[in-house]
Amino acid sequence: MTYNDAQPFQPDAPRSGVRLRRSAASRQSEVMQMLVQQGAVSVPELAARLAVSEMTIRRDLMEMEQKGSLCRTHGGAVLPQSANAVAIDQVEPSFESRLLQNHEAKLRIAAAAAELGKKFRTLALDVGSTTFLAARYLSQCSHLKIFTNSIRVAHDIASAKAEIYLAGGRMRPDEMSTGGSAALHQFSSLWFDITFIGVSGLTAEGIYDYAFEDAELKRLYLNRSSLKVVLCDASKFQRMSLVHLATLAQFDILITEQAPPPVLSAMLEAANIDVIIAPALPKGA
Repeated sequence: MTYNDAQPFQPDAPRSGVRLRRSAASRQSEVMQMLVQQGAVSVPELAARLAVSEMTIRRDLMEMEQKGSLCRTHGGAVLPQSANAVAIDQVEPSFESRLLQNHEAKLRIAAAAAELGKKFRTLALDVGSTTFLAARYLSQCSHLKIFTNSIRVAHDIASAKAEIYLAGGRMRPDEMSTGGSAALHQFSSLWFDITFIGVSGLTAEGIYDYAFEDAELKRLYLNRSSLKVVLCDASKFQRMSLVHLATLAQFDILITEQAPPPVLSAMLEAANIDVIIAPALPKGA
């Protein structure tokens, strides 16, 4: 019998009325989703929802408490108080000051992003200090087509081996970016392999940005890309600002330089987001 003639193995179907056993990770992911939605859960509620014994739920809650993901209460669990402590940024710092803030962390994130991005052919690159650094790493990939609305990026890597496509439209002088209906129209007919999005904050509610002028193109990049990647250094965890860009469910990968705090980490896991911790750069890099 040839390989093509072989019949695929088909496991016996479960008997009627028999539930398939779920892994602890799967149960705990759903517990976190319920906690985010409700703020509190009870052991009987969870046992009924997940079709397991209350003893199993109590073991899950104990494990999750040890990780810092929740706080157990009499008969249930709640999110830790720290999970609700979100700082709000009122003013957007200048690009130059943002570039200097956590510069080493941003370099690590940019390098890790480039390692991922160079595997593709068409790449949408958002405005921002970390995406600006990522562009420098990506610029020598001759097979890449980089689409961006950042005039600063286009100018900085003008001699790149990669092909650079800059969106036209109204210029935002302080950020050196283009936007508005013309830019949206120009890129709305395209489909990108991957996009890198810069943000001002990340919470359980999703990702944020300072300026509504850039928000629509950021959303377009997310909507028109096969792989959606957020670049966010750890100083932006549990921070929000003027514009809510997207929920956690609307992107695929987070690249950062250190693990998010336990509660946020659990929420990212519940949203099926892959978290890439950027390694330290080689000395002298």
